[in-house]
Amino acid sequence: MTQRPTILIAMTSHDRKGDTGEPTGAYLPEIAEPYEVFVEAGYDVEFASVRGGRVPLDGVDRSVPAVARFLDDERLVARLHASIASRDVDPSRYAAIFFAGGHGAMWDLPEDPSFQRATASIYERGGAVAAVCHGPAALVNVRLADGRALVAGRTISAFTDDEERAVQLDRVVPFLLESTLRERGASIVTAPLWQPRVAVDERLVTGQNPASAAPVARALVELLATRR
Repeated sequence: MTQRPTILIAMTSHDRKGDTGEPTGAYLPEIAEPYEVFVEAGYDVEFASVRGGRVPLDGVDRSVPAVARFLDDERLVARLHASIASRDVDPSRYAAIFFAGGHGAMWDLPEDPSFQRATASIYERGGAVAAVCHGPAALVNVRLADGRALVAGRTISAFTDDEERAVQLDRVVPFLLESTLRERGASIVTAPLWQPRVAVDERLVTGQNPASAAPVARALVELLATRR
């Protein structure tokens, strides 16, 4: 029996917005909606986070149908909260890595060397890398074997500086994601605030905001289908 290919959903372990004391974490719609897309397309899905174990969650809103379905599946929730620590990720096992967003991503994903190594390894052996909303924060410091930044010269979509200002967190997050990706050499494409936008550049798939989560997942599935 042929083993089904696996996509790794990777997430933050950070649970506070800077010095505000306000809770944050991984944005659950950006986990639940892609999860459904991946499973429906025939992929196995595993979960990983920076520290492993329980994942702090934001956006826990049962009015989002995929979120309600996710929360109602006790075994699935248990799997999420038994997430693999980034240091234990074996990149050879995955067809793709998908970074979910949530403001927590801005604090720990950019500085996590284990996710950086896993991302570069998956990409360089022909796999795909995807991220949505604040998830592209995981990509800002990823370098390939030749020393180039993964995002340099790439077309990227991510949570915009204007969206960060709109939620009044531009002075709370440690850096502005759009501006930093530009500094790394990426070309940023945007939609109006809160509208979906997906960018596909070779094997790199990125999206702007929560509305882009399912579209990014579908674009990733389409990309992987061309390589199977």
